[in-house]
Amino acid sequence: MKTKKDAKQIVKILKEYYKTATCSLDFKNPFEMTIAVMLSAQCTDERVNKITPMLFKKYGTPRKMAKASLEDLEELIHSCGFFKNKAKNMKACSITLLEKYNGEVPRTMEELQELPGIGRKSANVIMLEAFHNPQGIAVDTHAKRISNRMGFSSKKEPEKIEQDLLKVIPKEYYYDVNHLFVWHGREICSARSPKCDICPVKEYCNEYLSKKEYNLKDYK
Repeated sequence: MKTKKDAKQIVKILKEYYKTATCSLDFKNPFEMTIAVMLSAQCTDERVNKITPMLFKKYGTPRKMAKASLEDLEELIHSCGFFKNKAKNMKACSITLLEKYNGEVPRTMEELQELPGIGRKSANVIMLEAFHNPQGIAVDTHAKRISNRMGFSSKKEPEKIEQDLLKVIPKEYYYDVNHLFVWHGREICSARSPKCDICPVKEYCNEYLSKKEYNLKDYK
């Protein structure tokens, strides 16, 4: 497991390496962020950003989306995958916002996770991006892969990985690390062909160090 000192140094290095790291989803308000992050499940942010302009033009408020037909929503978001379930959640979420929150997206993790289609990862993203009040670390596929490879956590479940991360990463780093893990996972620490040779934090990576040690044995 990584120490707090290791974690701070890793974040510091990644922050210097990815100076422009920020959210990749396009949105103008908390409602658009909520819908965009819902669409991003099992879909690239790039694809979501191609879908949302037309979607928000027609149904850019909870009231409009609550009144939309599922068929129309499904057609608009078809290309992002799992469109039937996502459309159902988008409509149900909009209705919940109207009935319970006067059409406003709630500002707490607990309330966000009660919305249809919003789990802890999505709630973390909304708190970070829409309200600039990060409460944790969103463990997506990139964060999970990096955490396992580097030695932040040996767990497989996102919520358990997050708890391991929160033990060593101070709250003042939450804002940065949420973006940095995504960017690092896309640019260097990819699933199939990680570019370990150019990784700025490879000397902190358990998987890289174990491979390095194994390769050295071949020359002894």
